[in-house]
Amino acid sequence: MSTDAFLAAHGFAGARRTPLPGDAGHRRYVRLAGGPRPALLMDGSGAAAVGLPSAEADLRAFLAIAAHLRGIGLSAPEVLAADPPAGLLLLEDLGEPTHATLLDGGAEPLPLYLAAAETLAALHEAPPPPGLPAWEGEAMARAAGATFLDWWWPAAMGAGPTPAQREGFHAAMRAMLKPFEGAGGFVHRDYFPANLLPLSARPGPASVGIIDFQDAGHGHPAYDLVSLLQDARRDVAGEVRRAATARYLDLRPGIDREAFEAATAAMAAQRHLRVAALWVRLDRRDGKPHYLRHGPRCWRLLEEVLRHPATAPLAAFLDENLPRDRRANPLMEPAA
Repeated sequence: MSTDAFLAAHGFAGARRTPLPGDAGHRRYVRLAGGPRPALLMDGSGAAAVGLPSAEADLRAFLAIAAHLRGIGLSAPEVLAADPPAGLLLLEDLGEPTHATLLDGGAEPLPLYLAAAETLAALHEAPPPPGLPAWEGEAMARAAGATFLDWWWPAAMGAGPTPAQREGFHAAMRAMLKPFEGAGGFVHRDYFPANLLPLSARPGPASVGIIDFQDAGHGHPAYDLVSLLQDARRDVAGEVRRAATARYLDLRPGIDREAFEAATAAMAAQRHLRVAALWVRLDRRDGKPHYLRHGPRCWRLLEEVLRHPATAPLAAFLDENLPRDRRANPLMEPAA
């Protein structure tokens, strides 16, 4: 079904369409006004272009996770209509400001991060839905290699890694992550301010709307706290990090705090290295050079967490294969 036909079938034929700014993913969003109710059109038809199996599989994951989040009392958008084979969804419009736009506008950070931490604790306390893909050692090592080895390394080093370097990297990543496998649950994977919305009229953990959750997996909960508080796209003050972490842990008293701190370091090392290299892929493959401005932050955050003993396998690999002065954005011209 075409987009026009899909909108017409659900009463939005005459709705005004305002495209929303794109992000690093393949999905496109359009705000609809003048229809039966405020809504967003999500178009995931570009899934195949970025290597996902299909738009239908991508949207069915979105539908399943949305149902789970709403079922445990959290604020995911209500699905108004869906055509998964076409990659089209009509969603409840939770509103325009995100936590990111509020922060960019000068809002006080601490209340927003504390609210996000409280919602995250509720999300992680609930039993995860069945069928989530693993986001643990092997999957995380492959994902990091797909950006760091396949895109950053050739761009920065002038040639791809040797087979021995590839194997060494994967072995180091697996060794770092292995102690933290099997102890987790639902992981959003991109729980950061651009994907959170203030909904002050809703009670408790539902006061933070959650979007862009379709890539959720089963993994260690520390990964989401890293996404929030060691954000690849914005600096977070140390006192805010500490306060939000304390709020999260206070709401989950059964957590071993020392083990959680070690897991946080390991999850952060994987994420920062993977995302620092992802910016290069977005530039070279997708023609989005503006993301390179976040590279220095990711490399700085990586160096911070590499001091923790839990990251020793990856730190040793990098010390052997990658001089510190090369741990940065590649010196290159953006793709034409």
